[in-house]
Amino acid sequence: MSLFDYHALDEKLLHTIAYDALVWSSLHGLISGDKSVQRSGTVPGVGLVHAPIALLPAPFPEKEWKEASELAPIFNQLVDRVSSDATFLHQSLSRTKKADEFTSRLLDIHSKMLQINKKDEIRLGLHRSDYMLDEKTSSLLQIELNTIASSFAGLSHLVTELHRYILSRHGKMLGLDSKRIPTNSALNQYAEALAAAWSEYNNPRAVIMIVVQAEERNMYDQHLVSAVLKVDRQGEILPDGTLSVDGQAVSVIYFRAGYTPDDYPSESEWRARLLMEQSCAVKCPSISYHLVGTKKIQQELSNPDILERFLDNKDDIAKVLKCFAGLWSLDDKDIIRKSIKSPELFVMKPQREGGGNNIYGDNVRETLLKLQKADSQEDAAYILMQRIFPSISAAVLMRDGCWHKDHAISELGIFGTYLRNKDKVIINKESGHLMRTKIASSDEGGVAAGFAVLDSVYLT
Repeated sequence: MSLFDYHALDEKLLHTIAYDALVWSSLHGLISGDKSVQRSGTVPGVGLVHAPIALLPAPFPEKEWKEASELAPIFNQLVDRVSSDATFLHQSLSRTKKADEFTSRLLDIHSKMLQINKKDEIRLGLHRSDYMLDEKTSSLLQIELNTIASSFAGLSHLVTELHRYILSRHGKMLGLDSKRIPTNSALNQYAEALAAAWSEYNNPRAVIMIVVQAEERNMYDQHLVSAVLKVDRQGEILPDGTLSVDGQAVSVIYFRAGYTPDDYPSESEWRARLLMEQSCAVKCPSISYHLVGTKKIQQELSNPDILERFLDNKDDIAKVLKCFAGLWSLDDKDIIRKSIKSPELFVMKPQREGGGNNIYGDNVRETLLKLQKADSQEDAAYILMQRIFPSISAAVLMRDGCWHKDHAISELGIFGTYLRNKDKVIINKESGHLMRTKIASSDEGGVAAGFAVLDSVYLT
Protein backbone atom coordinates (compact mmCIF):
# COMPACT_ATOMS: atom_id res chain seq x y z
CA MET A 1 0.00 0.00 0.00
CA SER A 2 1.34 3.46 -0.91
CA LEU A 3 1.57 6.06 1.86
CA PHE A 4 -1.50 8.07 0.77
CA ASP A 5 -3.72 5.25 -0.48
CA TYR A 6 -6.31 6.02 2.17
CA HIS A 7 -8.85 3.74 0.47
CA ALA A 8 -6.75 0.70 1.39
CA LEU A 9 -6.91 1.46 5.12
CA ASP A 10 -8.66 -0.98 7.43
CA GLU A 11 -12.37 -0.12 7.84
CA LYS A 12 -12.17 -0.54 11.61
CA LEU A 13 -9.29 1.95 11.78
CA LEU A 14 -11.24 4.47 9.69
CA HIS A 15 -14.27 4.12 12.00
CA THR A 16 -12.00 4.83 14.99
CA ILE A 17 -10.43 7.86 13.29
CA ALA A 18 -13.87 9.18 12.33
CA TYR A 19 -15.10 8.84 15.92
CA ASP A 20 -11.99 10.61 17.25
CA ALA A 21 -12.45 13.38 14.66
CA LEU A 22 -16.10 13.93 15.62
CA VAL A 23 -15.28 14.16 19.33
CA TRP A 24 -12.34 16.52 18.73
CA SER A 25 -14.39 18.75 16.39
CA SER A 26 -17.19 19.04 18.94
CA LEU A 27 -14.81 19.91 21.77
CA HIS A 28 -12.76 22.46 19.82
CA GLY A 29 -15.40 24.32 17.79
CA LEU A 30 -14.75 22.82 14.35
CA ILE A 31 -18.46 23.24 13.68
CA SER A 32 -21.06 24.96 11.52
CA GLY A 33 -24.83 25.35 11.50
CA ASP A 34 -26.88 22.31 10.49
CA LYS A 35 -28.94 23.29 7.43
CA SER A 36 -31.71 20.88 8.49
CA VAL A 37 -32.31 23.01 11.61
CA GLN A 38 -34.22 26.18 10.77
CA ARG A 39 -32.59 28.56 13.26
CA SER A 40 -29.03 27.24 12.88
CA GLY A 41 -27.98 30.21 10.75
CA THR A 42 -29.30 32.88 13.11
CA VAL A 43 -29.04 31.63 16.70
CA PRO A 44 -25.58 30.58 17.99
CA GLY A 45 -25.56 27.19 19.68
CA VAL A 46 -28.67 25.92 17.88
CA GLY A 47 -28.38 23.09 15.36
CA LEU A 48 -24.63 22.48 15.49
CA VAL A 49 -22.88 19.95 13.27
CA HIS A 50 -19.20 19.29 12.65
CA ALA A 51 -17.76 21.21 9.68
CA PRO A 52 -17.36 19.06 6.54
CA ILE A 53 -13.83 17.63 6.71
CA ALA A 54 -11.38 15.17 5.21
CA LEU A 55 -10.44 12.53 7.79
CA LEU A 56 -6.76 12.61 6.81
CA PRO A 57 -4.48 15.34 5.36
CA ALA A 58 -3.90 15.87 1.65
CA PRO A 59 -0.35 15.34 0.31
CA PHE A 60 1.21 18.44 -1.26
CA PRO A 61 4.81 18.94 -2.51
CA GLU A 62 6.89 21.15 -0.23
CA LYS A 63 8.55 23.03 -3.12
CA GLU A 64 5.23 24.28 -4.54
CA TRP A 65 3.95 24.93 -1.02
CA LYS A 66 6.84 27.35 -0.41
CA GLU A 67 6.27 28.86 -3.86
CA ALA A 68 2.65 29.65 -3.01
CA SER A 69 3.59 31.07 0.40
CA GLU A 70 6.22 33.37 -1.11
CA LEU A 71 3.65 34.82 -3.51
CA ALA A 72 1.39 36.15 -0.73
CA PRO A 73 3.24 39.41 0.07
CA ILE A 74 3.71 40.06 -3.66
CA PHE A 75 -0.03 39.78 -4.30
CA ASN A 76 -0.74 41.93 -1.21
CA GLN A 77 1.42 44.70 -2.66
CA LEU A 78 -0.07 44.23 -6.12
CA VAL A 79 -3.64 44.65 -4.81
CA ASP A 80 -2.67 47.84 -2.98
CA ARG A 81 -0.94 49.38 -5.99
CA VAL A 82 -3.66 48.48 -8.50
CA SER A 83 -6.34 49.82 -6.15
CA SER A 84 -4.65 53.24 -6.24
CA ASP A 85 -4.93 53.50 -10.04
CA ALA A 86 -8.53 54.63 -10.51
CA THR A 87 -8.09 55.21 -14.24
CA PHE A 88 -6.91 51.65 -14.79
CA LEU A 89 -9.80 50.20 -12.77
CA HIS A 90 -12.47 52.16 -14.63
CA GLN A 91 -10.98 51.63 -18.08
CA SER A 92 -10.52 47.89 -17.51
CA LEU A 93 -14.07 47.49 -16.21
CA SER A 94 -15.78 49.87 -18.66
CA ARG A 95 -17.31 47.09 -20.81
CA THR A 96 -18.07 44.96 -17.74
CA LYS A 97 -19.95 47.91 -16.22
CA LYS A 98 -22.36 47.90 -19.18
CA ALA A 99 -22.98 44.16 -18.95
CA ASP A 100 -23.01 43.50 -15.20
CA GLU A 101 -25.29 45.51 -12.91
CA PHE A 102 -23.49 44.48 -9.70
CA THR A 103 -20.06 45.59 -10.93
CA SER A 104 -21.68 48.78 -12.22
CA ARG A 105 -23.03 49.63 -8.76
CA LEU A 106 -19.62 49.03 -7.17
CA LEU A 107 -18.00 51.30 -9.76
CA ASP A 108 -20.61 53.99 -9.06
CA ILE A 109 -19.60 54.01 -5.39
CA HIS A 110 -15.94 54.18 -6.39
CA SER A 111 -16.70 57.14 -8.69
CA LYS A 112 -18.44 58.97 -5.85
CA MET A 113 -15.36 58.50 -3.66
CA LEU A 114 -13.22 60.01 -6.43
CA GLN A 115 -15.61 62.96 -6.80
CA ILE A 116 -15.28 63.89 -3.12
CA ASN A 117 -11.53 63.15 -3.24
CA LYS A 118 -11.88 60.50 -0.52
CA LYS A 119 -8.47 59.17 0.53
CA ASP A 120 -8.10 56.03 2.64
CA GLU A 121 -4.91 56.70 4.60
CA ILE A 122 -5.13 53.38 6.45
CA ARG A 123 -5.51 50.39 4.12
CA LEU A 124 -6.21 46.89 5.38
CA GLY A 125 -6.23 43.78 3.19
CA LEU A 126 -7.15 40.26 4.32
CA HIS A 127 -6.65 38.30 1.11
CA ARG A 128 -6.56 34.69 -0.03
CA SER A 129 -4.99 33.42 -3.23
CA ASP A 130 -6.21 29.99 -4.36
CA TYR A 131 -4.11 27.51 -6.35
CA MET A 132 -4.16 24.05 -7.87
CA LEU A 133 -1.27 21.88 -9.02
CA ASP A 134 -1.68 21.15 -12.72
CA GLU A 135 -0.82 17.46 -13.18
CA LYS A 136 0.28 17.72 -16.82
CA THR A 137 2.79 20.55 -16.30
CA SER A 138 3.47 20.06 -12.54
CA SER A 139 2.89 23.81 -12.26
CA LEU A 140 1.32 25.72 -9.39
CA LEU A 141 -1.45 27.74 -11.06
CA GLN A 142 -3.64 30.42 -9.50
CA ILE A 143 -7.40 29.92 -9.64
CA GLU A 144 -8.37 33.29 -8.22
CA LEU A 145 -7.42 36.06 -5.81
CA ASN A 146 -9.99 36.90 -3.13
CA THR A 147 -9.98 40.44 -1.74
CA ILE A 148 -13.33 40.37 0.08
CA ALA A 149 -14.73 37.97 2.70
CA SER A 150 -11.81 35.53 2.44
CA SER A 151 -13.27 32.83 4.65
CA PHE A 152 -12.14 29.92 6.82
CA ALA A 153 -9.16 31.50 8.60
CA GLY A 154 -10.71 30.15 11.81
CA LEU A 155 -11.80 26.67 10.74
CA SER A 156 -8.71 26.02 8.58
CA HIS A 157 -6.56 26.53 11.68
CA LEU A 158 -8.73 24.03 13.56
CA VAL A 159 -8.71 21.34 10.87
CA THR A 160 -4.90 21.56 10.82
CA GLU A 161 -4.86 20.95 14.57
CA LEU A 162 -7.39 18.11 14.17
CA HIS A 163 -5.20 16.29 11.64
CA ARG A 164 -2.12 16.76 13.82
CA TYR A 165 -4.08 15.23 16.70
CA ILE A 166 -5.21 12.28 14.56
CA LEU A 167 -1.64 11.58 13.41
CA SER A 168 -0.35 11.87 16.97
CA ARG A 169 -2.75 9.03 17.87
CA HIS A 170 -2.70 6.91 14.71
CA GLY A 171 0.37 8.13 12.81
CA LYS A 172 2.51 5.02 13.42
CA MET A 173 -0.17 2.74 12.03
CA LEU A 174 -0.68 5.09 9.06
CA GLY A 175 3.04 5.64 8.45
CA LEU A 176 2.51 9.41 8.66
CA ASP A 177 4.35 12.00 10.78
CA SER A 178 2.31 14.83 12.35
CA LYS A 179 5.34 17.14 12.02
CA ARG A 180 4.87 17.10 8.22
CA ILE A 181 1.62 19.04 8.67
CA PRO A 182 2.76 22.69 8.71
CA THR A 183 1.49 25.01 11.42
CA ASN A 184 -1.43 27.18 10.40
CA SER A 185 -1.61 30.58 12.09
CA ALA A 186 -4.38 32.02 9.89
CA LEU A 187 -6.76 32.67 12.78
CA ASN A 188 -4.24 34.55 14.94
CA GLN A 189 -2.78 36.50 12.04
CA TYR A 190 -6.16 37.69 10.77
CA ALA A 191 -7.07 38.79 14.29
CA GLU A 192 -3.69 40.51 14.72
CA ALA A 193 -4.13 42.43 11.44
CA LEU A 194 -7.61 43.61 12.46
CA ALA A 195 -6.26 44.63 15.89
CA ALA A 196 -3.33 46.47 14.29
CA ALA A 197 -5.73 48.41 12.02
CA TRP A 198 -7.83 49.29 15.09
CA SER A 199 -4.66 50.52 16.82
CA GLU A 200 -3.63 52.65 13.82
CA TYR A 201 -7.07 54.31 13.81
CA ASN A 202 -6.13 55.57 17.28
CA ASN A 203 -9.51 55.77 18.99
CA PRO A 204 -9.55 53.42 22.01
CA ARG A 205 -13.34 53.74 22.35
CA ALA A 206 -14.08 52.72 18.75
CA VAL A 207 -14.98 49.16 17.78
CA ILE A 208 -14.37 46.72 14.94
CA MET A 209 -17.61 46.04 13.07
CA ILE A 210 -17.99 42.84 11.08
CA VAL A 211 -20.61 42.87 8.33
CA VAL A 212 -22.18 39.42 7.92
CA GLN A 213 -25.08 37.86 6.07
CA ALA A 214 -28.38 37.76 7.97
CA GLU A 215 -28.42 33.95 7.97
CA GLU A 216 -24.93 32.46 8.17
CA ARG A 217 -24.35 28.81 9.05
CA ASN A 218 -20.63 29.49 8.85
CA MET A 219 -20.94 31.94 11.77
CA TYR A 220 -18.51 29.93 13.88
CA ASP A 221 -15.70 30.83 11.49
CA GLN A 222 -16.67 34.46 12.15
CA HIS A 223 -15.99 34.10 15.86
CA LEU A 224 -15.54 37.83 16.47
CA VAL A 225 -19.06 38.69 15.35
CA SER A 226 -21.32 39.89 18.14
CA ALA A 227 -24.24 41.31 16.18
CA VAL A 228 -25.54 42.05 12.71
CA LEU A 229 -25.73 45.83 12.57
CA LYS A 230 -28.20 47.61 10.31
CA VAL A 231 -25.98 50.46 9.14
CA ASP A 232 -28.54 52.17 6.91
CA ARG A 233 -31.01 52.69 9.77
CA GLN A 234 -28.64 53.20 12.70
CA GLY A 235 -25.54 54.61 11.03
CA GLU A 236 -24.39 58.19 10.54
CA ILE A 237 -21.19 60.01 9.72
CA LEU A 238 -20.16 62.56 12.33
CA PRO A 239 -18.68 65.96 11.32
CA ASP A 240 -15.12 64.63 11.75
CA GLY A 241 -15.82 61.69 9.39
CA THR A 242 -16.27 59.06 12.12
CA LEU A 243 -18.80 56.33 11.35
CA SER A 244 -21.22 55.98 14.26
CA VAL A 245 -23.60 53.01 14.40
CA ASP A 246 -26.24 53.07 17.13
CA GLY A 247 -24.11 55.63 18.97
CA GLN A 248 -20.91 53.57 18.80
CA ALA A 249 -17.84 54.85 16.92
CA VAL A 250 -16.50 52.33 14.38
CA SER A 251 -12.78 52.16 13.61
CA VAL A 252 -12.62 49.10 11.30
CA ILE A 253 -15.27 47.55 9.04
CA TYR A 254 -14.57 43.93 8.13
CA PHE A 255 -16.80 42.65 5.32
CA ARG A 256 -17.77 38.98 5.50
CA ALA A 257 -20.70 39.83 3.24
CA GLY A 258 -21.26 42.23 0.36
CA TYR A 259 -19.56 40.15 -2.35
CA THR A 260 -22.74 38.97 -4.09
CA PRO A 261 -25.85 40.77 -5.42
CA ASP A 262 -27.91 38.67 -2.98
CA ASP A 263 -26.39 40.75 -0.16
CA TYR A 264 -28.05 43.88 -1.62
CA PRO A 265 -31.77 42.98 -1.88
CA SER A 266 -32.84 46.64 -1.65
CA GLU A 267 -31.49 50.18 -1.93
CA SER A 268 -31.02 50.18 1.85
CA GLU A 269 -27.97 47.90 1.57
CA TRP A 270 -26.44 50.03 -1.19
CA ARG A 271 -26.95 53.18 0.91
CA ALA A 272 -25.24 51.44 3.83
CA ARG A 273 -22.26 50.44 1.66
CA LEU A 274 -21.93 54.02 0.39
CA LEU A 275 -22.16 55.42 3.92
CA MET A 276 -19.39 53.11 5.11
CA GLU A 277 -17.16 54.06 2.18
CA GLN A 278 -17.68 57.77 2.86
CA SER A 279 -16.59 57.39 6.48
CA CYS A 280 -13.08 57.55 7.94
CA ALA A 281 -13.32 53.96 9.20
CA VAL A 282 -10.78 51.47 7.88
CA LYS A 283 -12.57 49.29 5.32
CA CYS A 284 -11.58 45.68 4.74
CA PRO A 285 -11.87 45.76 1.85
CA SER A 286 -12.26 49.31 0.59
CA ILE A 287 -14.32 49.65 -2.58
CA SER A 288 -11.10 49.88 -4.62
CA TYR A 289 -9.67 46.67 -3.08
CA HIS A 290 -13.02 45.00 -3.80
CA LEU A 291 -12.81 45.97 -7.47
CA VAL A 292 -9.25 44.63 -7.78
CA GLY A 293 -10.66 41.22 -6.86
CA THR A 294 -12.98 41.10 -9.89
CA LYS A 295 -12.23 38.41 -12.45
CA LYS A 296 -11.77 41.02 -15.19
CA ILE A 297 -8.98 42.82 -13.31
CA GLN A 298 -7.24 39.51 -12.64
CA GLN A 299 -7.42 38.74 -16.35
CA GLU A 300 -5.94 42.16 -17.20
CA LEU A 301 -3.05 41.63 -14.77
CA SER A 302 -2.04 38.41 -16.55
CA ASN A 303 -0.77 40.68 -19.36
CA PRO A 304 3.00 41.15 -18.66
CA ASP A 305 2.97 44.76 -19.91
CA ILE A 306 0.19 45.67 -17.48
CA LEU A 307 1.69 43.73 -14.57
CA GLU A 308 4.98 45.61 -15.01
CA ARG A 309 3.13 48.89 -14.43
CA PHE A 310 2.42 47.84 -10.85
CA LEU A 311 5.42 45.72 -9.80
CA ASP A 312 9.06 46.87 -9.91
CA ASN A 313 11.00 43.76 -8.92
CA LYS A 314 11.72 41.53 -11.93
CA ASP A 315 11.85 38.37 -9.80
CA ASP A 316 8.43 39.19 -8.33
CA ILE A 317 7.00 39.78 -11.81
CA ALA A 318 8.38 36.43 -13.00
CA LYS A 319 6.92 34.59 -9.98
CA VAL A 320 3.47 36.09 -10.52
CA LEU A 321 3.43 35.43 -14.27
CA LYS A 322 4.55 31.84 -13.68
CA CYS A 323 1.51 31.12 -11.48
CA PHE A 324 -1.07 32.62 -13.87
CA ALA A 325 -3.17 30.15 -15.82
CA GLY A 326 -4.38 31.26 -19.25
CA LEU A 327 -6.88 34.14 -18.86
CA TRP A 328 -8.75 35.80 -21.73
CA SER A 329 -11.51 38.32 -22.34
CA LEU A 330 -14.40 37.29 -24.57
CA ASP A 331 -13.43 39.78 -27.27
CA ASP A 332 -10.55 37.45 -28.20
CA LYS A 333 -12.07 35.77 -31.29
CA ASP A 334 -9.35 33.13 -31.59
CA ILE A 335 -9.81 31.86 -28.03
CA ILE A 336 -13.60 31.88 -28.48
CA ARG A 337 -13.22 29.53 -31.47
CA LYS A 338 -10.97 27.22 -29.45
CA SER A 339 -13.39 27.26 -26.50
CA ILE A 340 -16.35 26.33 -28.69
CA LYS A 341 -14.33 23.53 -30.29
CA SER A 342 -12.90 22.18 -26.99
CA PRO A 343 -15.05 23.52 -24.13
CA GLU A 344 -13.68 20.93 -21.69
CA LEU A 345 -10.36 22.82 -21.67
CA PHE A 346 -11.86 26.10 -20.41
CA VAL A 347 -13.89 27.61 -17.58
CA MET A 348 -16.19 30.62 -18.01
CA LYS A 349 -16.16 32.91 -14.99
CA PRO A 350 -18.64 35.70 -14.21
CA GLN A 351 -17.78 38.61 -11.89
CA ARG A 352 -19.03 36.70 -8.85
CA GLU A 353 -17.69 35.20 -5.61
CA GLY A 354 -19.00 32.50 -3.31
CA GLY A 355 -18.99 29.28 -5.35
CA GLY A 356 -21.48 27.77 -7.78
CA ASN A 357 -21.17 30.51 -10.43
CA ASN A 358 -18.68 29.16 -12.97
CA ILE A 359 -19.57 27.48 -16.28
CA TYR A 360 -17.94 24.21 -17.37
CA GLY A 361 -17.93 21.61 -20.16
CA ASP A 362 -20.61 21.70 -22.84
CA ASN A 363 -22.26 24.61 -21.03
CA VAL A 364 -19.24 26.73 -22.03
CA ARG A 365 -19.97 26.07 -25.72
CA GLU A 366 -23.71 26.67 -25.30
CA THR A 367 -23.19 29.94 -23.42
CA LEU A 368 -20.64 31.25 -25.93
CA LEU A 369 -22.89 30.42 -28.90
CA LYS A 370 -25.83 32.09 -27.16
CA LEU A 371 -23.76 35.23 -26.53
CA GLN A 372 -22.57 35.29 -30.15
CA LYS A 373 -26.15 35.00 -31.39
CA ALA A 374 -27.35 37.78 -29.09
CA ASP A 375 -24.55 40.07 -30.35
CA SER A 376 -24.76 42.21 -27.21
CA GLN A 377 -22.42 43.57 -24.55
CA GLU A 378 -23.29 40.69 -22.23
CA ASP A 379 -20.07 38.83 -23.05
CA ALA A 380 -18.18 41.48 -21.05
CA ALA A 381 -19.69 40.02 -17.87
CA TYR A 382 -17.42 36.96 -18.24
CA ILE A 383 -13.81 35.96 -18.71
CA LEU A 384 -12.39 32.66 -19.96
CA MET A 385 -9.78 30.73 -18.01
CA GLN A 386 -7.67 27.71 -18.84
CA ARG A 387 -9.09 24.73 -16.98
CA ILE A 388 -6.62 23.25 -14.50
CA PHE A 389 -6.46 19.46 -14.16
CA PRO A 390 -4.92 18.51 -10.79
CA SER A 391 -3.91 14.98 -9.87
CA ILE A 392 -6.62 12.78 -8.36
CA SER A 393 -5.99 11.15 -5.00
CA ALA A 394 -7.74 8.73 -2.65
CA ALA A 395 -9.59 10.60 0.10
CA VAL A 396 -11.94 9.87 2.99
CA LEU A 397 -14.51 12.66 3.32
CA MET A 398 -16.92 13.23 6.21
CA ARG A 399 -20.11 15.27 6.27
CA ASP A 400 -23.03 15.08 8.74
CA GLY A 401 -21.24 12.42 10.79
CA CYS A 402 -20.91 9.97 7.89
CA TRP A 403 -17.63 9.20 6.12
CA HIS A 404 -17.09 7.77 2.67
CA LYS A 405 -14.19 7.00 0.36
CA ASP A 406 -13.93 8.93 -2.89
CA HIS A 407 -11.51 10.08 -5.54
CA ALA A 408 -10.75 13.72 -4.92
CA ILE A 409 -8.78 16.80 -5.94
CA SER A 410 -7.50 19.55 -3.66
CA GLU A 411 -7.17 23.33 -3.80
CA LEU A 412 -4.68 25.30 -1.71
CA GLY A 413 -5.49 28.79 -0.47
CA ILE A 414 -2.78 31.04 0.98
CA PHE A 415 -3.94 33.84 3.27
CA GLY A 416 -2.17 37.19 3.18
CA THR A 417 -2.42 40.21 5.49
CA TYR A 418 -1.52 43.77 4.51
CA LEU A 419 -1.73 47.02 6.49
CA ARG A 420 -0.47 50.42 5.39
CA ASN A 421 -0.85 53.81 7.06
CA LYS A 422 -0.01 56.57 4.56
CA ASP A 423 3.45 55.61 3.24
CA LYS A 424 4.32 53.20 6.06
CA VAL A 425 3.71 49.49 5.40
CA ILE A 426 3.05 47.96 8.82
CA ILE A 427 2.15 44.39 7.80
CA ASN A 428 2.77 42.52 4.55
CA LYS A 429 3.08 38.77 4.90
CA GLU A 430 1.77 35.29 4.25
CA SER A 431 -0.66 34.47 7.05
CA GLY A 432 -1.67 30.83 7.07
CA HIS A 433 -3.46 28.58 4.62
CA LEU A 434 -6.63 26.75 3.67
CA MET A 435 -6.84 23.35 1.99
CA ARG A 436 -10.14 22.30 0.43
CA THR A 437 -10.80 18.88 -1.06
CA LYS A 438 -13.70 17.92 -3.29
CA ILE A 439 -14.92 14.91 -5.24
CA ALA A 440 -12.98 14.78 -8.51
CA SER A 441 -16.18 14.70 -10.58
CA SER A 442 -17.43 17.99 -9.06
CA ASP A 443 -16.76 21.19 -10.99
CA GLU A 444 -17.37 23.70 -8.19
CA GLY A 445 -15.34 23.84 -4.98
CA GLY A 446 -16.99 25.92 -2.23
CA VAL A 447 -17.21 24.43 1.28
CA ALA A 448 -20.09 26.64 2.45
CA ALA A 449 -21.83 26.03 -0.89
CA GLY A 450 -21.68 22.26 -0.20
CA PHE A 451 -19.18 21.20 -2.88
CA ALA A 452 -16.01 20.61 -0.83
CA VAL A 453 -14.67 19.75 2.62
CA LEU A 454 -11.99 21.34 4.78
CA ASP A 455 -8.61 19.65 4.73
CA SER A 456 -5.00 20.24 5.75
CA VAL A 457 -1.60 19.98 4.07
CA TYR A 458 0.84 17.08 4.44
CA LEU A 459 4.18 18.14 2.96
CA THR A 460 5.87 15.61 0.68
